[in-house]
Amino acid sequence: MLLLPNARLAFAADANNRLHVAGVGVAGQGRGNLDNIAGAGAAIVALCDVDQRHAADTFKKYPEARAFTDFRRLLDEMGASVDAVVVSTPDHTHAVAAVAAMQRGKHVFCEKPLTRTVREARAMREVARQHRVVTQMGNQGSASDGLRRGTELVLDGVIGEVREAHVWFDGGNGPLERPKDTPPVPATLDWDLWLGPAEFRPYHPSYLPASWRGWRAFGSGIVGDFGCHTGNLMFRALNLAALWEAPTNPLATRRLIRVQAWPSEVDAEGYPRALKALVELPARDPLPPVKLTVWAKDKPPADLLLGYPQQGWGDLLIGSKGSIYSECPWNTRYTLLPEERFEGTPAGAPQRLPRSIGHHREWVEACKGNGRTFSSFDIGGPLTELMQLVNAATLEEGPLEYAPLAGRIVNHDRADARLHREYRPGWSLGDI
Repeated sequence: MLLLPNARLAFAADANNRLHVAGVGVAGQGRGNLDNIAGAGAAIVALCDVDQRHAADTFKKYPEARAFTDFRRLLDEMGASVDAVVVSTPDHTHAVAAVAAMQRGKHVFCEKPLTRTVREARAMREVARQHRVVTQMGNQGSASDGLRRGTELVLDGVIGEVREAHVWFDGGNGPLERPKDTPPVPATLDWDLWLGPAEFRPYHPSYLPASWRGWRAFGSGIVGDFGCHTGNLMFRALNLAALWEAPTNPLATRRLIRVQAWPSEVDAEGYPRALKALVELPARDPLPPVKLTVWAKDKPPADLLLGYPQQGWGDLLIGSKGSIYSECPWNTRYTLLPEERFEGTPAGAPQRLPRSIGHHREWVEACKGNGRTFSSFDIGGPLTELMQLVNAATLEEGPLEYAPLAGRIVNHDRADARLHREYRPGWSLGDI
């Protein structure tokens, strides 16, 4: 569901009706997001990054944009001159930056995964709904015709009833040990702001600029990183977002997601080298329950692909009439299996999903009141929750039972406490 822009908002568009956008985290993927958004006709009016050296090229490319190191100052000082914010920081600061922007009525584009924790993802979704802002998660494969057509085929029953699914990733992250040495913080880096809400630890180049993803304090490992890409078709085609909505059948409020993980090792600092996790998903009327297996490095049995070559990445849905397999990590293409059954047979499912004008352009236009986004936080929030729930299960023995409506693990207090973390003083998600 898309909630259209808040009619109360003052639109700061210029004479060319351009959206005024601020970037938070503007190196690497942040630079790419801003370039695409500028290419869609938006004006980049502010840039924020805590690492001046790493982001130097982006600051040079947009010299007219005001420069900041603290997104809180940006939001306070720019005020109504900013319509929308692009958040491309490491995972651990997604929520604090995006929620602060949305609470000020700004539309938000946020990189995947939306957050590092389950409860942050819920907060993102709730705040977006409360403030009626336009949102988009940065899983760009959502804009592809392949993902949308594959979703249509499953929803229209081309492969029959689906009760089994597999999502796998080509590798894990491996255990990590905190470095013992404490080199000086580079003069161009504000280390305290980079840490943001995370517990303080001394600076070390092992954490940044590109290696933060493998640390639980900052990133989400391969499951969080690519789960919102590689699991995208599965999540949409099986209508799993319905588990986060109040059901029409009162008995369905008792539904639970059951997760059990078998990691190669349990590591409080990093993520496992290899992983198998079984996720038992309850029925979504009229769809039946589904057993989803998530794999990292390891893979499901090759014979499930019915002779089709198995790749290092995969999203496989097994139905009563056939299967659909996406070997592309971004789900931009698919194959119906067995190939001989579907070869030359037109897929008769009608087009029910709109085709995209481009992932970033879609968001820019929706912010201006034109059309809708396809990967809003109503989808991105629950998809992130599911993947972060798998990550949480790698730290516990035995199955976890998660109530998606309540946002709680109901059978394991310690695991439930892991669904969020304490923030350092000075950092919060506001009044939610």
